[in-house]
Amino acid sequence: MTELLKISLPDGSVREMEAGSTPADVAAAIGPGLAKAALAARVNGEVRDINRPFEGDARLELITSKDEKEALELARHDYAHVLAEAVQALWPGTQITFGPATDDGFYYDVMAPPSREPFSMDDLPAIEEKMREIIRSDKPLRREVWTREQLIEKWEKEGETFKAEWARELPEDEELTVYWSGDDWLDMCRGPHLSSTGKLDPDAFKLMRVAGAYWRGDQKNAQLTRIYGTGWLNKKQLKAHLHRLEEAAKRDHRKLGREMDLFHLQEEAHGSVFWHPKGYRIWRELEAYMRRKMDGGGYREIKTPQVMDARQWEQSGHWGKYRENMFVIPDEVPNTEDDGPVISGEADWMALKPMNCPAHVLVFKQGITSYRDLPIRLGEMGCCHRNEPHGALHGLMRVRQFTQDDAHIFCTEEQVVEEVRRFCELADGVYKDFGFKYEIKLALRPEQRFGPDADWDKAEQELRDAVIEAGMATEEFGWEELPGEGAFYAPKLEWHLTDAIGRTWQVGTIQSDRVLPERLDATYIGEDGEKHRPVMLHRAIFGSYERFIGILIEHYAGRLPVWLAPVQAVVAPIVSDVDGYAQEVEAKLAAAGIRVTSDLRNEKINYKIREHSLAKVPHLLVVGKREAEDGTVAIRTLGEKDQRVMSVDEALAMLTAEATPPDLRG
Repeated sequence: MTELLKISLPDGSVREMEAGSTPADVAAAIGPGLAKAALAARVNGEVRDINRPFEGDARLELITSKDEKEALELARHDYAHVLAEAVQALWPGTQITFGPATDDGFYYDVMAPPSREPFSMDDLPAIEEKMREIIRSDKPLRREVWTREQLIEKWEKEGETFKAEWARELPEDEELTVYWSGDDWLDMCRGPHLSSTGKLDPDAFKLMRVAGAYWRGDQKNAQLTRIYGTGWLNKKQLKAHLHRLEEAAKRDHRKLGREMDLFHLQEEAHGSVFWHPKGYRIWRELEAYMRRKMDGGGYREIKTPQVMDARQWEQSGHWGKYRENMFVIPDEVPNTEDDGPVISGEADWMALKPMNCPAHVLVFKQGITSYRDLPIRLGEMGCCHRNEPHGALHGLMRVRQFTQDDAHIFCTEEQVVEEVRRFCELADGVYKDFGFKYEIKLALRPEQRFGPDADWDKAEQELRDAVIEAGMATEEFGWEELPGEGAFYAPKLEWHLTDAIGRTWQVGTIQSDRVLPERLDATYIGEDGEKHRPVMLHRAIFGSYERFIGILIEHYAGRLPVWLAPVQAVVAPIVSDVDGYAQEVEAKLAAAGIRVTSDLRNEKINYKIREHSLAKVPHLLVVGKREAEDGTVAIRTLGEKDQRVMSVDEALAMLTAEATPPDLRG
């Protein structure tokens, strides 16, 4: 009698299948619609090929396009392999290396054959067409298990030196797999894959660009060409993504920063921002807003040193875990003679602070703290430095010098949940003031961490309980737990903002830390008269001012709310005869606190309108002879077609209302 396997399905039913059956067979047994829709399978929790036989009784979940995250990962993985196959078909002798799926697509690193130059953007149309041909051929994707020796022999025989090098380093006891595309092309890969190339949509991908990449990421190795693509489940998704990219290019904060004269960056200070007066006005408004929020939340603002002795960083644990990202400084006077080294190499080391936390512990430790003093909330607009690689720097989004809206709450264990709940509500109010929707994630313990598991258990549960008490551990708030994503010293809650074109940005965070108070010997006197360790909550809402301003510029496409706009209004006379009236209007608005200027240049009014629109000035107050006689202004609001004529007092009332920060309204 044939042995039957028991396959448990998500609805609780059990299917009996013959040995050698596959998830595809189960899908077919359920119905032809599911057989056609099924792309892959989750077998006992592991994502597998739809045609890979069961090895015994199993729990089965079939993956279709409705399971978008998994389906996209599979499709993008397959697009990468089809890309490699297409390049080798067009240019025999091309060496392939590896090509993973990415957040919005895929790439593959290849080396052009000696007969031609490295691949360029000019090659992409031909590669795309060949990829579509392979997809339309509906070639089966078939998994095989090979030995290490088989892999090495194949790659060496075909001149695939990179693949051969990698195969030689694979562990002998590991199951090694290859995937065939039809019967004429294969690549080594762990999988899983779709059942055939025809499961991909030939009109749902696009090759985007090429870049240089070193083999295994080491600049001492051979340089390859990395071909990037974006891949989706259907043409509609691709079109939406390309539209988002187009919108993102229009909103690029670096481009808008130039047009609005906000800031610049240059090589003399890699990764540090030169703020212009208009850009720094945005900063000042944000800083004033955040100070009001911190004052209202019971925080006390402090200021701590930029440079601290390396021994302090050793004690905190950052020297061992984070030193490669720190700027270190010898504690000595440099040699000023022409000959001889600038520094001796014998001095003690100091470091620019990459974060504020250890310094805040030192402030907390001054004097004797009683349990009656807790919680203590210490805030700092703290300037920090991190030694980011030059190639990783990106405008305001990733810099070397940045300022955090940082704070640390020192509290008892009994106070943790309430303090985190309060922070959830504070962050909620801030993000709503800026028009952001957000999701909350709980990042759990990483594999490499400080502190006993019991402390991690407690800290993770406290954060969980606080979000539940705040009413935010729900689908509405995108509540999710992220295993392994916490910091080395603490789990953390993360706030992921969604901007106007659907991109997400991880910004705010709060971490529940028992490690740093222990390492830096922070204590308070409890009700029993004994010393106790406080729990230290690390928290920020903006994250860094630089990055948050970059996000705001892109979210609003430069059209910042009037209260944040560096110039809130410009008075523009049509003819020079009314320059005096324009200056009177400007003076009245300025006296009321409006950031206003008048444009008295001898230019046509349409030129002035275009220029101030490009600079994203919210309101242009146009005045001519009629307005001067009537005591009115014609207001042209950015983004609106029609202008409104109103008295100066009415305009002042409107501008004053719009220029009032959201936390001060009502």
